[in-house]
Amino acid sequence: MGLPDPVFPPLLAGHPVAAGTVPFEVAVAGAGTGEMGAGDLVWSRSLERIELALVLEPEVGADRVQEMLFLAMVATTDAIGSLIPPEIALTYLWPATLRANGAAVGRARLAQSAELDESGAPAWLVVGLSLQLGPLTGPLEPGEVPHLTSLVDEGAAELDRTQAVESLSRHLLTWIHTWDVDGFAPVLENWLFRADGYRAQIVLETGDGPRSGRFVGLDEEGNLLMKPDNADSGQTIALPLDDALACLDETEMRP
Repeated sequence: MGLPDPVFPPLLAGHPVAAGTVPFEVAVAGAGTGEMGAGDLVWSRSLERIELALVLEPEVGADRVQEMLFLAMVATTDAIGSLIPPEIALTYLWPATLRANGAAVGRARLAQSAELDESGAPAWLVVGLSLQLGPLTGPLEPGEVPHLTSLVDEGAAELDRTQAVESLSRHLLTWIHTWDVDGFAPVLENWLFRADGYRAQIVLETGDGPRSGRFVGLDEEGNLLMKPDNADSGQTIALPLDDALACLDETEMRP
């Protein structure tokens, strides 16, 4: 027998799509045409990948919507971390990569309408999540692609798609409520707690070439704050989130 469909909290309406269809793309298209609105959650029937996308209608200005990207990552580690063995370390690689034991296992995505209402808020916002659940397949063995992994390859053999999607939906709502009441601060604190390289020396590829320095935090727009190696002690630069996301979009996360 196949897995049962996920059961969602009352505030959400689930919309399944076939394996191979990308929920994020379906949700963005549906929000753009008005066929989907706040609380519509598109999820994949795939048994090998955990994929979903949630449509929101934010009441904050367009300059704050990027906070949802980091909220989605925090919700993901809470949701999946509660279901897998504790020895699997879930972390983040800026700007939107989800890692398991140091290798990429998934990512978060964000899209918003170009149209803004009278208060400057986007008409709609879509946040998407995807994680590799089943073992890596393809021409290369897992050991030949050490930068990629799956939850099963890291030891989460008992986890299934339905459990994961249900847990993700609940934790997304919980974190959205926290963000609505307390703002971005608790999201940022939890994100930095699991951020790879935080307070350490890192090297990041940018459109202008590699930049190296000490990762000291994020600003209110999600840009990475770095103290460059060759800078004065008090100098901090901000690496743009949008540029980093554009580079990530060009990187295939699975073999």
